[in-house]
Amino acid sequence: MRKTTTIGGIVAAALTLAMGTAPASADSALALARPTGDRPVGTTSLYFKDTSRPDPWVPTVPYRELMASLFYPTASSDGPKKQFMSEAEAAALFEEAGLTDIDPTVMTTVRTDAVVDARPVGHHLPVVVLSPGFKRSRAELTSLSEDLASHGYVVVLVDHTYENVATTFPDGRVTGCEACGSYNLAFWRKLTQGRAADVSFVLDELTHSRWARLIDPHRIGMAGHSVGGSSTITTMVADPRVRAGIDIDGTTDVPLAAPGLSRPFMFMGRQNLYTPGTGVESDSWDRDWQRLTGWKRWLTVAGVVHSSFTDLGLVGEQLGLDFGAPTPAARGQAITAAYVRAFFDQHLRGRPAPLMSRPSADYPEVMFARASTPPDCPEVTGRR
Repeated sequence: MRKTTTIGGIVAAALTLAMGTAPASADSALALARPTGDRPVGTTSLYFKDTSRPDPWVPTVPYRELMASLFYPTASSDGPKKQFMSEAEAAALFEEAGLTDIDPTVMTTVRTDAVVDARPVGHHLPVVVLSPGFKRSRAELTSLSEDLASHGYVVVLVDHTYENVATTFPDGRVTGCEACGSYNLAFWRKLTQGRAADVSFVLDELTHSRWARLIDPHRIGMAGHSVGGSSTITTMVADPRVRAGIDIDGTTDVPLAAPGLSRPFMFMGRQNLYTPGTGVESDSWDRDWQRLTGWKRWLTVAGVVHSSFTDLGLVGEQLGLDFGAPTPAARGQAITAAYVRAFFDQHLRGRPAPLMSRPSADYPEVMFARASTPPDCPEVTGRR
């Protein structure tokens, strides 16, 4: 029987691989990738409280508290920029990874591009929900969020409380990882189902809030990294509002149950782990592939590691950490942004995306391991 600790183990290994190579001091001139769209990006932090259910990890808390970041197009790039990560969050991240030679305050100086509390521009825009990996905060997907927003999307980047090393709340509280411990199939099922409930609740709140005019409730997609990716399938099964989804480098420990899923879905992961038949983690994708009955793609990326799809790889490389990836972290981030955007352009906007139909000379690292477009499966279309 295959191990069910894969998701957590891979995430931890991605950072602990860097131990021993960290510099005693680090250059503070750190930066995320620049958004590639033509629209300035605004952002705001949102606090949610679900009183209909107790917290799944701390049952003595009779409600579920969540933090999320909203990214959206705005009119100007002038104004204070979003802090990438707080000192407390960075300290918890470094402690969990065993990195003791880097001052956590350096993570508070990382350059981002989103303007805090900027006035949003547009209405009825397509929405993408993003879910980070296990033990990771929402900060790890900031570049991807900014890039999508610069192309006219509203991005809802969710922190899943007690499932990462640090979540900071408006009143100054910082919660830790109560879910961390021993992992088995029951654990991963509880986690992915809990994330599905988190996402559905956040969507409920947003569509009945002052942000409702900004978003199009009929054009919602979701993507996630690691367990955030495997949770995307669970969320789509539970919530039909999520019209298309992507699993980025996340082993699906919990099988997709019959009758499966007919909405567009894409797997994208490391070539060495997820190539069908030879990748050591490809069996879970192969199992679920059979029950994905709509438009679907299975892409593999050569020369990358788990963190290459996130800002932890990008910032870590700038700090001098060696994650063992032949491909530079900036290239990994660019590949991720390009293919995620192309997928949602096609399935939420109805815009044909060449990157979704064939291999590209611009991205030779990306291979089409499998592809299927059923003739009786219409694409999700929407207003431009």
